[in-house]
Amino acid sequence: MAASAGPEIERLIALLGKLPGLGPRSARRAALALLKRRDQLLQPLAQALSEAAAKVRACQVCGALDTSDPCQVCSDPGRDNALICVVEEVGGLWAMERGGAFRGRYHVLGGLLSALDGVGPDALRVTELVRRVGEGQAREVILALPATVDGQTTAHYLAERLEPSGVQVTMLARGVPVGGELDWLDDGTIAQALRARRPA
Repeated sequence: MAASAGPEIERLIALLGKLPGLGPRSARRAALALLKRRDQLLQPLAQALSEAAAKVRACQVCGALDTSDPCQVCSDPGRDNALICVVEEVGGLWAMERGGAFRGRYHVLGGLLSALDGVGPDALRVTELVRRVGEGQAREVILALPATVDGQTTAHYLAERLEPSGVQVTMLARGVPVGGELDWLDDGTIAQALRARRPA
């Protein structure tokens, strides 16, 4: 930051730079936009951040973030208790909800197993998932985890942990997205789509 900026501006830029997707340059641009539009952006954002910090909490049932506990999804009587969709983080839950196709329950793991990062089963909400399934209402657990090495490792581990319960464990289909063109897809996506092919 230029020497003419005060410590308050430098702190704002440093904090913005810690957000995902914002590097130093993007953080500077965001800080400048906020400061230039104090009444329209900065003050409402500060108020929204303060309210979120005071009111948002993790749902004790599924791990989602909400202002109520249990969260709105867990409190919805129109949801199918027999379907539990397991996601890595709350962002995965939000993505599933945007689609509007899933009407079951969720379980947020809070991350993925990763030997390199030292993340084991105890660091995730695995025990809570096994307990929920063991309560007997679930007939299917859908693993909506990333198609990465850590995602696949986590999915395999969860399938093993849930096997004694007798619940059906499935994974989201992988492959060519709707509207996708083959020449724009990576090799791994094409290979997965070939393995998961079905009758036309």
